[in-house]
Amino acid sequence: MGIIKARQLVHEYIRRDEEGNVESIQTALDHVDLDVQAGEFIAILGHNGSGKSTLAKHINALLSPSEGSLWVDGKDVSEEKNILPVRQTAGMVFQNPDNQIIASVVEEDVGFGPENIGVPTDQIWQRVEESLGAVGMLKYRHHSPNKLSGGQKQRVAIAGVVAMQPKCIVLDEPTAMLDPNGRKEVIRTAHELNQKKGVTILLITHYMEEVVDADKVIVMDQGKVVMQGTPREIFSQVGKLKEYRLDVPQVTILADLLRQSGIDVPIGVLRREELVDAILRAAQISGE
Repeated sequence: MGIIKARQLVHEYIRRDEEGNVESIQTALDHVDLDVQAGEFIAILGHNGSGKSTLAKHINALLSPSEGSLWVDGKDVSEEKNILPVRQTAGMVFQNPDNQIIASVVEEDVGFGPENIGVPTDQIWQRVEESLGAVGMLKYRHHSPNKLSGGQKQRVAIAGVVAMQPKCIVLDEPTAMLDPNGRKEVIRTAHELNQKKGVTILLITHYMEEVVDADKVIVMDQGKVVMQGTPREIFSQVGKLKEYRLDVPQVTILADLLRQSGIDVPIGVLRREELVDAILRAAQISGE
């Protein structure tokens, strides 16, 4: 079994009137199957309302399934006894870092989580130092979070989760409120944690350029998993992505247009360098 495994997972948001009668039912997750292996970097894409954030909250046991099942590290999230162990296994980083940072000094904020789960004091400070080092924020340990940039704040929020030593980190649109430089900082940090520490990463985003280096991409729409595969496999289906109201990297769109015009460009181009090489090869062949 993978570190995260969902089988026919359903979640319904039920709205009731003052007397407790059901007024409406919204299906946010519609029989979702998911199998994430330890150490993978998974990107989850989807338009607003596709069910991405609801899925994230299940992985962190903030929500319980209406139907179906979800296991995190072999533990059923619907069982109350598993809630704390699940949250220790799967850390969560939210969209707005200000909602997660509570202390007036960076190192105190990072140490808050380990202290809450009973880590001995000497180990807390060791974890704080290691975690801040892992996200490139060690030199800011004595700073006030209020004086940091958005990207730096989000890295502090990630350090706070890392200090709890989870096996998995779920990042729920962590760059949505950041500028391009801040987005790059956070995504680079996530990849470094995945590659150097073996932390399983689930990145929920709607920025296409953030998923090109993922091991696997999952696309959600109206609560269902509608596409999954490697970034190249997903981005080779430009038309299908547009049907799901998702943007496609500009370089991928350009490559698709060039291919339609008869230029020999590979399917699923992800990076500018790839496209330049393909165009130069095509030009060389035509010149011969």
